[in-house]
Amino acid sequence: MSCSEENEILSASLYHPVTVGTAVLPGNLFLAPVAGYSDAAFRSVCAEHGCDLAYTEMVSSEALIRGHRATRTLLARGESERQYAVQIFGADPRSMARAAELLAPFHPTLVDINCGCPVPKIVRAGAGSALLRDPGRLAEIVRAVCSSSPAPVTVKIRLGWDEGSVNFLETAAAAVEAGASAVTLHARTRAQGYSGKADWPALARLKSSLSVPVFGSGDVFRPGDARRMIEETGVDGVMIARGAMGNPFIFRQAREVLEGREPGEPSPAERAAAARRHLTLAVEYLGERTACVEFRKQMCAYTKGVRGGAELRAAAVKCSTAAEYEDVFRLWDSCA
Repeated sequence: MSCSEENEILSASLYHPVTVGTAVLPGNLFLAPVAGYSDAAFRSVCAEHGCDLAYTEMVSSEALIRGHRATRTLLARGESERQYAVQIFGADPRSMARAAELLAPFHPTLVDINCGCPVPKIVRAGAGSALLRDPGRLAEIVRAVCSSSPAPVTVKIRLGWDEGSVNFLETAAAAVEAGASAVTLHARTRAQGYSGKADWPALARLKSSLSVPVFGSGDVFRPGDARRMIEETGVDGVMIARGAMGNPFIFRQAREVLEGREPGEPSPAERAAAARRHLTLAVEYLGERTACVEFRKQMCAYTKGVRGGAELRAAAVKCSTAAEYEDVFRLWDSCA
């Protein structure tokens, strides 16, 4: 076998299906749960551009139990999502178990437990990153959710609470022993938040320590980053967060890179079309007023680095109706 043939085989193996418990994911490129961004509209657009599985924004177990209207919006499945993962958070095992039961009508592919959110109000409630300080409680929650979940249960963790308490191997092992079918590691501590550099070598250590799939998160901003993460760490899949904001094309491009091809750059017209599609879906799911206000930040992300972007962003942040956005899109077309 020639060297080029070996390289082709290696490239093909980097993009592949992943089995998580009883679920088979079609590929290994995922959209992370990002509060305020990964709603049904954006998840649907990402699916149309190659995302293999997207996670909802994190859903409060207590809000789900109480039937809050906004929670049902968070759980809505995108138009193009054949499957999706629901992420829930909470500190009480019984409430988390009940919340998992209530997800059955939504038919999630996976139910993910947030054990990494660093937001102070989440942490003060004993959820998110607070669970990193109590692996025993984390395991109780995983066990409870597994007993009630209609789908395989996974967890998303961080390296640890801070640099002095890095314990991801312990928390991951506790989660898997309690029944988790996969673990995602955002390779930063709670104290780092979203700053600093992600510790990719930690991903390799976690992968070598577990028998279940491991997904990596952190510092995947370009298509080639996904390939480097897999090659350097051996993770089974890559979860993309900030790198997908305003750039759903990264999933298609990352797959091309994983398969040994040159990634195709989206044209200005393709970027504008994706943003239009995103807004149209957002209006359907959220109603025009809410969608148009929420879309201001999305529009700023879509126009980053495009010709005339500053002018487009200045116009977009004043938009409150779909008609006003259409004026911005016409301006965008003229700038291309």
